[in-house]
This record gives sequence, structure tokens and C-alpha cells, in this order.
Amino acid sequence: MNIHEYQAKAVLREFGVAVPRGIPAFSVEEAMKAAKELGGPVWVVKAQIHAGGRGKAGGVKVVKTLDDVKKESERILGSVLVTHQTGPKGKQVNRLYIEEGSAIAKEFYLSMLVDRVSSRVAIVVSTEGGMNIEEVAHETPEKILTITVDPATNICPHHVRNVSKALGLDADLQKQMSALLTQLYRAFTEKDMSLLEINPLVVTKDNKLICLDAKVGFDSNALYRHADIMALRDETEEDEKEIEASKHDLNYISLDGSIGCMVNGAGLAMATMDIIKLYGMAPANFLDVGGGASKEKVTAAFKIITSDPNVKGILINIFGGIMKCDVIAEGVVAAVKEVGLKVPLVVRLEGTNVELGKKIIKESGLNVLPADDLDDAAQKVVAAVKKAA
Repeated sequence: MNIHEYQAKAVLREFGVAVPRGIPAFSVEEAMKAAKELGGPVWVVKAQIHAGGRGKAGGVKVVKTLDDVKKESERILGSVLVTHQTGPKGKQVNRLYIEEGSAIAKEFYLSMLVDRVSSRVAIVVSTEGGMNIEEVAHETPEKILTITVDPATNICPHHVRNVSKALGLDADLQKQMSALLTQLYRAFTEKDMSLLEINPLVVTKDNKLICLDAKVGFDSNALYRHADIMALRDETEEDEKEIEASKHDLNYISLDGSIGCMVNGAGLAMATMDIIKLYGMAPANFLDVGGGASKEKVTAAFKIITSDPNVKGILINIFGGIMKCDVIAEGVVAAVKEVGLKVPLVVRLEGTNVELGKKIIKESGLNVLPADDLDDAAQKVVAAVKKAA
């Protein structure tokens, strides 16, 4: 789960992290009130959406008068920002963050994330603050330092020394970095974050380290432990289909393709998406119904897939282990009878109760294309979609 910048900074502030003063605003009037309360003489008007690249898209503006606060607030609020992370449709700005200006001397990049290889939290830093870290990694990878933290020891002096050396910090800033890394690591681990990105982390002209921006994502599987974080969820920033899927405990991610997928198991789902691409088309979603899905859960999953207007064909790929093929078949039949079937449907079943599952679908009278294996299924759904077009 992602949250807005102003929410992320409020969470970090609880752990003692130095961030600029700022006030969220949901209208131009609230933005003006916030600016007056902050006092100036410099303000930053920031669009609040769940995506990076806001500055390049015109969603972050530094202003020096209250008139300009009003002007930029009117321009940004309600506009649609298109960044490298929003996709071509962009995202509408429904809230702003009015922040006090900072006198910046240097900009750095700092993030913490879960490193799957080492099974530890990794700290990533770079002198190239304010830039997309992906660009830095591609063009000047030597400017990025990655170190991991042993969960038995947490942040140690050697972490601070390595980070400070990489960023060229003086003795005073190194002391500040020691406190900052400890605070950020505590926030990351205690709140079950999956990503904590500070870009930029700045040194002010009076030699203070301040987190000028903050992007935070949380492990959705751990949110039951954090009612305070759950309360920060902004569903207007999320795909409606993904919201509906979460209500049924389905692992669903909306994509830009035209073939809807229903699969059990994340690995098999990824393989299914790959083979669809191999045969010249793209998946419309990632959907893992899980190993113990019920008929009702499968029905809900099918409804979510068919609610996507971009879906021109559906591929159901089930390898029954814990998941039983007859349960999938019953769920699909129930869903089709309820919502109808307007696009080609290819079903590949294998494993537990496979014959019973095939029998249920065959006797349902549905216009379903059976497949013998995954390769056969992918070719059939791609061919069916192309023929229908």
C-alpha cells in the first residue's frame, strides 16, 4: 500500500526524522490558509499523487508570493499529471501539500528497501539527488552505493561511515547521518515498509540534513498490525478493480494488455503472462486466485476480469494441487451465467479433479475453448482474439 508524501512525512516525523514544515490542502482556500500559517517567504506547492516524477510533470512549484501560491494551487488542483510512473492516462490531483521553502546547498538520494537476495534491508545512496535513480543506475552506476543491514545488529557505525564517505559528508553531517539512518531504519522495520525513498535528501545552507521528499510503500500483508497506516489509504489513487480484488483476498494487478488471466500461483501466473507475450499479445492483468480459492472467490475473480473493457479474451490456467479443478470450473460457470460471456474464453485445467472440472465446463453449454497445456492455451486465446477483431 502506498501513501501520499505529506502522510509519509508525518509518519517519519513520529520517529524524529527532520522534514520541512508543511500542511495538506484539499482546496485553493485551504492552500492559501496553509501558506499564511507557514509564513513564507518561500513556499512549495506540491501535487499529491501516488507516483514519482511530479516535478518534471509540473506538479511541484516553488513560489515567493501568496498570489503565486493561489495561482499554482488553482492550476495544479484538479489537473491530470502524466509521469513515467502514472502511465499515459495520468492521475488527477485531488490534494496539495503546501510546504515551507528550504535553502538547498546539496542534494542526495537515499532509500531503504527489502533486498530479496540477502533477505535484509538494503540502504541505497547516491550523490545524484533529485534525479530518477533508474537513470543514474543506467548511466553512472558507480555513483550508487548499496549496503545491507544485519537484522541482528541494526544500524552500525560502519553503515554511517560508508554512507557518509560515499556522499562526502563532513564530521558534523556524519553525526546527523548517524541519527537519520537509525530513525529511518526504525520507521522502516517497525511500520513494515517495503520501500522508503528520500529523493532528494538535502544539505541546507546552514549545514542541516533534511528529507525534502518522501515516498513510502508498506507491505500489504502486514497492514493488519497497523490500523494507523490503514487509515491513510486513499482509494481514489487505486484501480477500482484492484480495490474490489482486495476485498476478496485476490492477488490482482491491472495491466495494459487485452488478454485477461486467471491463474493459481504467482509463478504460474508470471509464466502465463510471459507466454502470452511470446505469442504476440499482452496480458490485461496479473491474477493469482491462490491455492485454496472457493467457488465464490473464483466467481468474484472472473467478474473483475470481465469488468475491464480492455479485455478481448480470457485465459484460465489452473494447475490443481491444493486448488481443485472442479472448484474453478464451478466458479467460472457461475460467473458466466451471472455476467455473461462476450469475449473468447480458453480454459486449461490440470491436476486434482481435472476430469470432473472438464466435465462441469463441458456440460455447462458455455462457449469455451479447452486447451491441453499452457502452450496450446496461449496460442488458442491469441488466435481467438485476433479472429474476433
